[in-house]
Amino acid sequence: METKKQPVATKKEGKKSRGVSAFIVIIISLILAECFYWFILAQPQNFEGGNTANHPVNLLGTMFKGGFVVPIILTLLLTVIILSVERFFALNKAKGKGNLIDFVYNVKADLRKGDIASAEARCAKQRGSVAAIVDAGLKKYKEMETQDLPKEAKIEEIKAEIEEATALQLPSLQQNLPIIATISTLGTLMGLFGTVLGMIRSFQALGTAGAVDSVALSVGISEALVNTACGIATGALSIIMYAYFSGKIDNMTYAIDEMGFALTQTYAETHNS
Repeated sequence: METKKQPVATKKEGKKSRGVSAFIVIIISLILAECFYWFILAQPQNFEGGNTANHPVNLLGTMFKGGFVVPIILTLLLTVIILSVERFFALNKAKGKGNLIDFVYNVKADLRKGDIASAEARCAKQRGSVAAIVDAGLKKYKEMETQDLPKEAKIEEIKAEIEEATALQLPSLQQNLPIIATISTLGTLMGLFGTVLGMIRSFQALGTAGAVDSVALSVGISEALVNTACGIATGALSIIMYAYFSGKIDNMTYAIDEMGFALTQTYAETHNS
């Protein structure tokens, strides 16, 4: 009975496998952030006398005093969280079902034994982007064994096939990561922007004639501190997530490079022409 093999990704399939659109995620995050700001943070019980113009009595009220910058930072924070969850599942699917290191080791062992059918069966079982690229290389490997070409040309054909398959898969692995990287800087800058606005408000309260307006002063300090904290948290989370997902992509890229080298090296050592 013929073994079912993992199909190689085509350009058409590559378009279908696109992940979640960052634009849609940002719009949804903005709506959620605005709802949270106005329907949760602005609740009367979060302020003295039930009036948002008075002093806050808890953390939620303090966050509301952060001003219009708070929903913007919350939008960035929610965007990072949603995109991180999406990338986590997308990269795990691209890695395949089994351990990636074991997969590479076993396929290399099959190549050394000349058992191409077993290597293809492992690709079908592993699935994912890495297995699809390796499977493309194995198919080209078998095809070159029947072609009347110089040995060097066959090796170049195998390399070209792996590079083409990688070029089709790699963009889907890196999707949305530039957005996360941008937010790592933008979140911190928005926090700094909110801090400056809060300090301006505080100095305005101090500069008024007569007694210091304690309410205005506290509002300005709250705005500065809340925006600083939210901006730092957003930037820190973005940096951590970007580093984590970049590391996972690097591991998969290393596995692809290792398999490409193993395929060409094995062909060069086991074939005279």
